[in-house]
Amino acid sequence: MAAWLLSLCFTLLFSLCNASRTPPVSPSLDGFLNNGNFEQAPKEEKLNKTVILGKYSLPGWEIEGLVEFVSGGPQPGGFYLAIPRGAHAVRLGNEASISQNVDVKPGLVYSITFGATRTCAQDEVLRISVPGQTADVSIQTLYSTDGGDTMAIAFKAADKVVRLTFRNLGVQEDPTCGPLLDAIAIKEMPPLTITKGNLVKNGGFETGPHTFKNYSTGVLLPPHKRDNISPLPAWIIQSLKPVKFIDKKHFSVPSGLFAIEMVAGIESAIAQVIRTVPDKLYTLSFSVGDAKNDCHGSMMVEAFAGKETLKVPYVSQGKGGFKTASFEFRATEDRTRITFYSAYYHTKLHDYGHMCGPVLDDVKVLPVS
Repeated sequence: MAAWLLSLCFTLLFSLCNASRTPPVSPSLDGFLNNGNFEQAPKEEKLNKTVILGKYSLPGWEIEGLVEFVSGGPQPGGFYLAIPRGAHAVRLGNEASISQNVDVKPGLVYSITFGATRTCAQDEVLRISVPGQTADVSIQTLYSTDGGDTMAIAFKAADKVVRLTFRNLGVQEDPTCGPLLDAIAIKEMPPLTITKGNLVKNGGFETGPHTFKNYSTGVLLPPHKRDNISPLPAWIIQSLKPVKFIDKKHFSVPSGLFAIEMVAGIESAIAQVIRTVPDKLYTLSFSVGDAKNDCHGSMMVEAFAGKETLKVPYVSQGKGGFKTASFEFRATEDRTRITFYSAYYHTKLHDYGHMCGPVLDDVKVLPVS
């Protein structure tokens, strides 16, 4: 009995020593920032009607300038304010901002997904910044039928703590005119997994920004010129307008859990540079469909690789579905750019004011044996 107790004590002591040497694994960030949905309101004494009084009066955030805490519904002055995500939001007045310090891991890439709604007729521009990196995002064109678009940008963490700031760059005659922010989330971007034989990285678009589980707007990814680090790893948003990252829960997706909707015609293009062997033949294959979001009409996706191009027509009834296409190309260099864009502009069948487009998924480049 004594020997058994001695053995048990030794085993427990050995386990405890090993556990003390194993560092705890911190979970990857993937969700709302602190009060990122703005459902924690300022105290009543810190509000003058809707205007927040005091730099630290909005829980989780530091504010600068005229920032309003607003609720959805009828507003003073006789107009109605729709808040697509949740019941509350903040509105940034002229040159106003909100900031938050976020714990991150240096060297890793993070995406920021946020819901933004234009409240005035003017072009409104949001500046999202962390130390050393800035992205200016226009919210003039609306792509979502509920009036509020969801967008994403990305940054590379340079320190253990980054200060994330959203600023309204506009100076309007009405100082309260400015964009609404109603949901802000962060995601630590996981390392890309390589599919054996496929030279395209993230060809199924399975690695991308945080998507709000209860909102069906998709996530707009801004052009490369406005976001130097892509929130869609391995891909370049090579266009004047964004593309949309869509999920299987709310849209029709040809393969896996995510895909890309090319929402802005020839102004909506994505590209990737892959490694190739000069003078070797390769096959590029991909899927084209519609998102089952009432986007209709004769669609066409154009694909480019090396000196070859392929136009893939797809007639959409707005009810989902897809087709696959492929073509061979001969590499001329050790790097080959593959590019996709939508040849036409499209709007939804019962909502001509909002743009949409064909879905792209399951992109593969395989050597011809």
